[in-house]
Amino acid sequence: FLVVLMTAFYFGALVDPAAHLHGLPVALVDQDGGATTPSGQVNLGQRVVKALTGTRAVTERLAISELSRSGAEALMNRDGAYATVVIPSDFTASTLALVAPAGSGGGSSPPTIEILANIRAGSLGVSLAEGVLEPALSAVSRDIGKQLLSESAPDSPTRALLADPVTISEVSFRPLPSHAAVGLSAFYLALLIMMCGFLGAVIVNTSVDAALGYATTDVGPFWRQLLPREISRWQTLLTKWVVVLPTTLVLTGLLLAVSVGLLHMDAPSWPALWMYAWFAAATVAVGTLALFASLGAMGQFLALLMFVYLGLASSGGTVPLQALNGFFQLVANVEPMHQILGAVRAILYFDSSGAAGLDRGLVLTAVGLAVWLAVGSSVTLWYDHLGLRRLNPRVAALLEAATRGVGGAGPAAGTPDAGPGPGAAG
Repeated sequence: FLVVLMTAFYFGALVDPAAHLHGLPVALVDQDGGATTPSGQVNLGQRVVKALTGTRAVTERLAISELSRSGAEALMNRDGAYATVVIPSDFTASTLALVAPAGSGGGSSPPTIEILANIRAGSLGVSLAEGVLEPALSAVSRDIGKQLLSESAPDSPTRALLADPVTISEVSFRPLPSHAAVGLSAFYLALLIMMCGFLGAVIVNTSVDAALGYATTDVGPFWRQLLPREISRWQTLLTKWVVVLPTTLVLTGLLLAVSVGLLHMDAPSWPALWMYAWFAAATVAVGTLALFASLGAMGQFLALLMFVYLGLASSGGTVPLQALNGFFQLVANVEPMHQILGAVRAILYFDSSGAAGLDRGLVLTAVGLAVWLAVGSSVTLWYDHLGLRRLNPRVAALLEAATRGVGGAGPAAGTPDAGPGPGAAG
């Protein structure tokens, strides 16, 4: 069942993102001042704008915002757009110059439209945006070319150029440094932060249960079972929550020590990154432990499904949310990995800007922490109220009597598999 869901989640999100693409944010900057001709004022930049904003194949997939150059850059700097189409101020003049008579002083530079690629927002999102913009701009270029051909001489040597006159130039906006995994370092770091929380919870859950006598400890041929202690479910969960805080601090510290210190991943604000990584990992760990305490062995299954598999599919780290189907977009609002990714990306790529995702990540991670604390506390206190102990007191008394009957006075002992030793319960 887990393999079926895991496969459905992963391939459901990745198999055909272009088919689900809708509302991918893109900015449009029209700086064209137009040109005056004998027949009147001409503004080809407006023609390009109308073609992009009035073509269904574009508007069904992209959410285009018409902005100034500074506004578009500000939007990309807060992770608000994957690309910006820039129509230069001399676009009309340079286009008309292609059919200007020789010696009339027409410019020699070809008309060019720039696509500023915001790789910091996600490389696949940029590719999807360009995959929609480039065909649309090429169609506009050919449409303008038809008009230019009608105004040129039949024997003009530039007719091939006039048929498709506009050059589409792709320019990287704020290129990432070389040690940023081509824009994927934030995604992998968010994944590892989540795994620090999940694995930290598993380690703490097993270790504390062993220390309290509710689980065995096996190291090679040695087996150990402590006598169960009298402790409520709520006290047990509270103990695990307390222990998991320094555990996740150490795990996330090791994560950054390897990635930043040893492998030189670009992280200009690593102290802030560590503090948020600890906060996020601790939240995932608290939630995982709450599921363990509430559902037992099924809690690990649900935690793995919720935090790992579904979290990865709906994170927006590889495929942007706008290219996922409605189910994954809905789930992303509550999945912790999407919030972790947004905050980590803001710290790594957008100068720790709150508007770029850090504020949202902090707030929603805090909300998630509060929810899991409430769920774990209410369920375990309810179990305790109903008298649903983890081990029946009579069974505990029998274990203690049997242990002492073997000849040991201590509460526990470690033994190899060859046989029970003094005080061993088994």
